[in-house]
Amino acid sequence: MLGQVKRALGSSVLILMTVTVISCVLMIFVASVLELRHFLAFRLLAKLYITDLAFCHFTLLNLLCKGALVSALADDSVHLWNLRQKRPAILHSLKFNRERITFCHLPFQSKWLYIGTERGNIHIVNVESFTLSGYVIMWNKAIELSSKAHPGPVVHISDNPMDEGKLIIGFESGIVVLWDLKSKKADYRYTYDEPWISSMGFQEPFIILSGGLSYDTVGRRPCLTVMHGKSTAVLEMDYPIVDFLTLCETPYPNDFQEPYAVVVLLEKDLVVIDLAQNGYPIFENPYPLTIHESPVTCCEYFADCPVDLIPALYSVGSRQKRQGYSKKEWPISGGNWGQGTQSYPEIIITGHADGTVKFWDASAIMLQVLYKLKTAKVFDRNRSKEDKGSTEASDEDPFAIQIMAWCPESRMLCVAGVSANVIIYRFSKLEVTTEVVQLLEVRMQYELNDIESPDGGGGGGGEQTVRSTPLKQSPGYQVDLVVQLVWVSGEPPQQITSLALNSSYGLVVFGNSNGLAVVDYVQKTVVLNLGTVELYGSNDPYQRQPRSPRKTRQPSGGLCDINEGSATSEDRCKSPTSDHRDNSFSRSRSSSVTSIDKEAREAISSFHFSETFARKGDSTLTPCLYVGTSLGTVLALALTMPPAGEQRQLQPVIISPTGMLVRLKGSIMRMAFLDSAGSLLPPAFEPWYEPNVTADGEEREKVRKRRPVSVSPSTSQDLNESQYAVVCSEKQAKVMSLPSQTCIYKHSITETSFILRADVVQMSQGVCVACFCANGHIMTLSVPGLRPLMDVNYLPLTDMRIARTFCFTNLGQAMYLCSPTEIQRITYSQDICENLQEMLGELFTPVETPEAPNRGFFKGLFGGGAQSLDREELFGEIAAGKASRSLAQHIPGPGGIEGMKGAASGVVGDLARARIALDERGQKLGELEERTAAMMASADSFSKHAHEMMLKCKDKKWYQF
Repeated sequence: MLGQVKRALGSSVLILMTVTVISCVLMIFVASVLELRHFLAFRLLAKLYITDLAFCHFTLLNLLCKGALVSALADDSVHLWNLRQKRPAILHSLKFNRERITFCHLPFQSKWLYIGTERGNIHIVNVESFTLSGYVIMWNKAIELSSKAHPGPVVHISDNPMDEGKLIIGFESGIVVLWDLKSKKADYRYTYDEPWISSMGFQEPFIILSGGLSYDTVGRRPCLTVMHGKSTAVLEMDYPIVDFLTLCETPYPNDFQEPYAVVVLLEKDLVVIDLAQNGYPIFENPYPLTIHESPVTCCEYFADCPVDLIPALYSVGSRQKRQGYSKKEWPISGGNWGQGTQSYPEIIITGHADGTVKFWDASAIMLQVLYKLKTAKVFDRNRSKEDKGSTEASDEDPFAIQIMAWCPESRMLCVAGVSANVIIYRFSKLEVTTEVVQLLEVRMQYELNDIESPDGGGGGGGEQTVRSTPLKQSPGYQVDLVVQLVWVSGEPPQQITSLALNSSYGLVVFGNSNGLAVVDYVQKTVVLNLGTVELYGSNDPYQRQPRSPRKTRQPSGGLCDINEGSATSEDRCKSPTSDHRDNSFSRSRSSSVTSIDKEAREAISSFHFSETFARKGDSTLTPCLYVGTSLGTVLALALTMPPAGEQRQLQPVIISPTGMLVRLKGSIMRMAFLDSAGSLLPPAFEPWYEPNVTADGEEREKVRKRRPVSVSPSTSQDLNESQYAVVCSEKQAKVMSLPSQTCIYKHSITETSFILRADVVQMSQGVCVACFCANGHIMTLSVPGLRPLMDVNYLPLTDMRIARTFCFTNLGQAMYLCSPTEIQRITYSQDICENLQEMLGELFTPVETPEAPNRGFFKGLFGGGAQSLDREELFGEIAAGKASRSLAQHIPGPGGIEGMKGAASGVVGDLARARIALDERGQKLGELEERTAAMMASADSFSKHAHEMMLKCKDKKWYQF
């Protein structure tokens, strides 16, 4: 088995896919163009690291039919990208030193790029060599000579559609100049008194402006102005406008253009507006650009889900679409999908600061949103300020999701929020109206010197208030029960640190720094509510001292900080997008248990449900709940379940502690169980059924079957053991043999650092323990032997966001949030690494450029129509000279080998096409030669017959014919 698992694991961690959302990071789409409607395409998203600087200007220019892309960045650099390869690479860069870039324009079928600057000047770049031309349009020559005021930055550049030698230049102050490139002077100047111009475009019969509202307008938002005939529409945008372009049937500016849509690139979104319908509705975007619509606070990754799960989520999610979209299909297309795809469904769940939970289909190379759940609807938002706790850290995002537990087979969902509440959801395909949302209030405040009286709750007003009005619940996830931790003796409840559910038992368990609570969501009751100290009973290994709850009060805005040197409690609960934190992981976390203060603050860190041997020496399997604590202790609780059917609704669930299983160094991260053959034993589950359809008990029990737990015969083990328990903490891992409860394998994972995330994952040919360490290492261990299989220094960890969002899943994959707007997916599976190139799509698809419009006989005769311009002669080094070297620095692209590979593939393609053309030409020449030979034979025959006729008739007189 060890050799099989080693072959299944890759020798190194390989980046698989990134889902990128527009912010300061570039989204590159396919650059194949047959018409302008193909200007952008969204078949594949490729992550390109652009800049960490503040976003001030961003422009994308496509080199039509050339397989290249030009991008202008906020740090005043211009990049040339090669898209003729599956992984785009930078070929050339220009870094402007003395002037800030404000606008760029690349004419159709031109290699000369116009760059406008903050000083009002326009520089010209040769895209092929990426060098500056000596031709410069200075601002003082563009404006009136009598004007002493600076016109401001260049905000617009475009060609005159009927004369390529004329350039339209727009300045921020409101001045518009028609510049003659040949004579190097301004033909016309237009001045508007108010500075309002941002960007503009002219398409018959439309005039489109970026902006249009006066600076004096109260609450002015970014907007796009569309003027059509006598009507003017001002369309407000959610984010600042970066750039826009119109989509027409022809790419030639001198041809008649009637735009049918306009593409607007915003700082955090992409909007396509339908110009052909009244009211200018937007097209529904089929691609996810809103993963950061609200900051992501937590995420989970599930591979090899049930095959019917994604269609079910998509079915209910498609009903959530907003009204008012255009009736037409998304107008942008292009590119090619990759050939290889995953053979199993994958789902990513993200929890957000505003209380929303989003389900994403991650089976393909890109994300697709399936369903969106708003948990805030359960609560009453109309709380007065007097009711809120003034010191509550969760008041900024009171509905933020902190932890999620999901059972894919039963579709049960459980979420824990920062306001110390737990919401349990069932999945239904039917709409239902809930008259009263059921609420359970739980007190969890266990101090050794403080015995709480029955009426000593004393709510502090910090918890959320469940709505009292009827709740209309659409098909999808519908709330079944809300559990709220309440204030005790004026103390706020500690936030929840761990959460788990089991659909087969109908139980949800959650814990914090005070203890744990087990809730039966079938009977809507609290089954168990114990402090951490009470779990040990008389076998408590620690001599705990009483402490004052006021003296050691934990900040309510975060998780309990258990060990020295760990991230602060406030940091551990904040949104991963927050940057107000200590990003250092250089300190190691102490696992010592000698500190009395730390012993008194022991928290619940993990849970695991399983059917196993509850006590030492047991011979029968029992439903159990295993509890891991922050001091490295694993405790077992035996579950006595009532009989199935009607008795399950009436008889209570009995839970009894059975003692301590094992102790490890550091906080317990993950627990799992294996059978005697080393196969992973998943927890029992209940298959999904429609909860809103009534059925008799027998029929429902036929559906509600538990997954059988496979246990190999005990004779296959020398020690007569039947199961293995795998336990992983922040420092080490152990494998226990059950039911003897003896440690058979032990491995120290790290001494100088600590583990941030650990999971027992199923690979294609075995099971392994995957660990992500705070020092950036990703390690895998075999089970049950705990032999190291892989240790890769993948990522020097400097960001708390990564630490809180990193998660492993089955079949050798993992993911984390690498920025506020990006989910990075990685793989350590050799099978996926080998198929990665096939999975990647193609950004560029070469197509033929459509024919240019015919000028017509009379236009050509009398000089009408568009005038051609030889830009090479005008901007070349011979006529314009060389540009100043200090203006911009040329930097060779880091694409290197990738660029060479792309160029080589392009050359190979060109050679192949040339060879085919030569073969066709040779074939045609052969046919021509045959036809020529036949014509020559026919000519010889004709000459012979003519000669014979001449000899026959040469002696005859004319009257003899």
